[in-house]
This record gives sequence, C-alpha cells and structure tokens, in this order.
Amino acid sequence: MQSKKIKHRTTGFSNRLISDYIDGARDLKKFYNRKPNIDNFFKQLKEKELNFSSAKREILHKVLIKQYQNIKVLSPKVKKNLFSIKNRNTFTITTGHQLSLMTGPIYFIYKILTAISLSKKLSKAHPKYNFVPFFWMATEDHDFDEISSFSYKGKKFNWNKRTSGPVGDISNKGLENIFKMFNDQLSKNSNTIKLKSIIKNSYLSSGNLASATRILVNEFFGKYGLLILDPNDKSLKKIFSPIIKSELSFQECQYSVNKTLELFKKKSYNFKPQVKPREINLFFIQNKTRNRIYIKSPGIFGIDKTDITFNKKEILDILKSNPEKFSPNVLMRTIYQETILPNLCYVGGKAELSYWLELFEYFKNKKIPFPILVHRNSALLINRKISIKLKKMDIDFDQLFIGRSALINKKVREISDINLDLDFQKKNLEKQFKTLKDLASKTDKTFINAVNAEMTKQIKGISKLEKRLLKAQRIKLKDHVERLVLIHESLFPSEGLQERSLNFSELYEIYGSKIIDFLLKKFHPFSQKFDLLELPEKI
Repeated sequence: MQSKKIKHRTTGFSNRLISDYIDGARDLKKFYNRKPNIDNFFKQLKEKELNFSSAKREILHKVLIKQYQNIKVLSPKVKKNLFSIKNRNTFTITTGHQLSLMTGPIYFIYKILTAISLSKKLSKAHPKYNFVPFFWMATEDHDFDEISSFSYKGKKFNWNKRTSGPVGDISNKGLENIFKMFNDQLSKNSNTIKLKSIIKNSYLSSGNLASATRILVNEFFGKYGLLILDPNDKSLKKIFSPIIKSELSFQECQYSVNKTLELFKKKSYNFKPQVKPREINLFFIQNKTRNRIYIKSPGIFGIDKTDITFNKKEILDILKSNPEKFSPNVLMRTIYQETILPNLCYVGGKAELSYWLELFEYFKNKKIPFPILVHRNSALLINRKISIKLKKMDIDFDQLFIGRSALINKKVREISDINLDLDFQKKNLEKQFKTLKDLASKTDKTFINAVNAEMTKQIKGISKLEKRLLKAQRIKLKDHVERLVLIHESLFPSEGLQERSLNFSELYEIYGSKIIDFLLKKFHPFSQKFDLLELPEKI
C-alpha cells in the first residue's frame, strides 16, 4: 500500500502566504506567536494558564453540560473531558466549521481528525496536562446557501428552504425528503444501515441544525473525547461583552487588522486579504435575523437592512442586559473563541489561517494570547483499483499534481513512437543566430535587434509546430488520453482538490467507522504536509 507526503507548496493548491508560514519563512514571524512543535505547546499552555480564570472554566463547563443534555449516551472520554474542563491543567485544541449538511466536503472531517491526533500527541508529551480536542460549531453564521447541500457520487442533494438568521436555529423540517432520496442511493450493507440510523437520530429526530450537527459529530468522534460547543450562548457572550463594548466604542479590530495588511504589502505579500475588516465587526441578532451593525453617524449605530438605530448609551445598555443579541463576524469570532476557551491552538485550512495571520496585532493590543496555528491535514485518497492503473501507466502519485493537461502531454510524449520534443531544433537555431549576432556586433550593432527579433519569431514558430504535433498525437492516442482523463477526474473533480467535493458518506459506506481510525493513524499533525494515501480494499 502506497503513501506519500508532499509539501503544500508543491501541490499547486496552496497560496504563498500559507506555504511560507508552514515552511517557517522569516518574513512572517511578526504575524504569529509560536510555531507548532511540542516545546512551543508547553510554552503556550503556561502563557494561557496565566490568562484564563477558574470562573471562565466553571461557566464553560456549565454551558457544555447543558448543551449535551440531548445526547443520551456519552462516551467515557467525553464524560471525562466535560468534567476536566474545570481543571487548571486542561487545555483545548480547537477546530471549527459551518454546520454543513452531512458534514459537507470531507475536509470538515480532516479538521477534526487533526485536532484529535494533535491532542493525543500532546497528551503523550506532557502527561501532567489534559488536552481536549474541541469542535466549535459556527451556529451564528447566516449564510445558509453555503451549508445547504452535499454531494454523493456526483449527485447533489439540496435543502431548498427559505430562511434567515443564525443557521444553528434553523428547524430541521423539510429534511425528510432529502434523506429519503439520499438513503435510496446508498447500497445495502451493515455500514449504510448504521449511517441511516445516525441520520435518523441526528437530522430527523432533533429540532434544529445545531442540535443535529452536535449529535452527528458526536456519533463519529465521541469515542475520541471530542467536545462540541455552540458558542451562541448568553453566559459565554457575557464573558465576551467587554471586548464587544470596546469594539463598539473604539473600532479597534479594523485599525489593527489594516495595520497588519499594510505590513503584508511591505513584505511583498500583495494578496487579496482573506477577510477585510469593517468599521464595526459585529452583527445584531433580533427576530430571527442577524444583520450587520454599522456607524450611521457620529454616536449613532444602525442595523443593516432595517430602520433600527441606537445611540451609544442605548446600544451599550442592550449589551449589558442582552449580550446574546451581539454576534461576532469572522474576524472577531477568533478573539471570542480565545476569550471563552482555555485554548492553545486553532486547526484550520489555508483560508482560515490566512485571516488568523491578519489578527496577531489585534490580539496583542487586547492582551489575549494568540493561539498556535496548525494547518489541518489534507489528503488525496486513492482507491486500490486506481492505484493499480496508475502503476501500469507508470504515474507516481505526486505527478498527479502537475495538472491534467501537463500530465496528459507528459504521458503522450513518453508513449509516442515519434519524438515530439523539438527543443533540439530551438537550440540549433539559437547557435545559428549567435553566429549572426557575432557578425552584427563586428559590423552594424543596430542589426542585432533585427537578428533577435527574427530568432524570437522562428523559435515561436517551432513552438507552434510542437503544439500541433502534440495535439495530433493526442488524437492518435485517444484511448490512452481518455483513460487518463477519467482517472484524473475521479481524483481531482473539475480539476479541484478531492477533499473539497468528496463527502464522508462515500467512505463510510465502504469502510464504516473503521475509516476514521485508518485516517487517524495516517495523519501526523506536526508534519504539516499533504498526504497521498492509497486506500486498502478492506480495513
């Protein structure tokens, strides 16, 4: 069984900022606190220990106990972690995601597996401390379109529903028909029987999307001790209210993030910011809606898409009595998380880590420890049949990342019975024109420009001929090309990463829950590399 790890930079799917962060580039050291390694985690927990009170732990514990009431059977590890969260020597390793239907693309699962794997390794390295894998549900997000569908073997299942406000509060009514159609597509075996039972107990037996997601995720990962939090809670928002007040009063987030983005530009990171800060980075939740707070005029706050306005005293009075009405946007969610959790680390993908790196200055200003950032495990999963085909075609796993067209051209050149590489002709031309340039330099130097222009023209002509030859040979080797296209499409749907379209149910149908243990053994969070994994026929 083959497996391989390659750098994210070489996949062609990682941006320079995150590739540089993973590789430890000097230019980025001003934008984070500590790199992910065993020793730095110990330093991080010592810093967090001084900045996280027992009172916060007690509130967090009570909120978690309340939220777990609807889960009938808790694993021993979940029970242990729910209790230990009150202890000073317990810290969280957090990842989070939107409430994607059926978990959405499989990188949802990879994030959680990375957090679990990292917690295990830290527990072995520092046995005097407890490290709890933690899943932050993005229940306050209101972008329903992003979470309302999932794919299974190329077929898309859409939840068409008119809704507004935080997605965690959305009623599960209307999901019955979607899951009936999905269940009809599944093959009949012991794994799918179990999967259908999980769906019934989560989506079809609970009131809203937050509850369903908690039950679903707990079913898959409860035995590893994963704790799941809905942050849309009045007690937790009360802890966060001083920072909300500061944001309303002084707009500190925008100032700090813009300052960091300017530094990125000076370091030649001329990229489009993952998230741009607003003047006020908060939303207001009311009447099942979540709308942006903005400054309408000096001292007057407006609520987007409404006629509602507040003066400063009015809005601060609401914050004092009803902190749950205030919801952080994607940037301030980070500092909300670090305010209410005894957290050491955030596990995320390249987009998430990109906006986390925008926030280091803001965390410093608020005197809140900036967590260690860990890039989640990423993987290309290759089944046994495809692996055998690739071996017969003499294609290494890492060659798949050069791109579909480049890979096809490479293989066509290799199996062609004629030489399609005309580089030797170009080199001969360059030699001939060098002689002409030498002559020109001894006679009329202005003639050199004309010689260079003619050389460029003729080399371009050879390149065009080379492309036409390659195209003709691709047609001649049509069967080989079509086979390769089918293989590449199965691994890179629409030439994108598999992990951004494959749903976990396709693996669960074949392997059941054993696939989780398999991936957990293969994923190494400190490697910070992309995994190329051959899947066995059986686990």
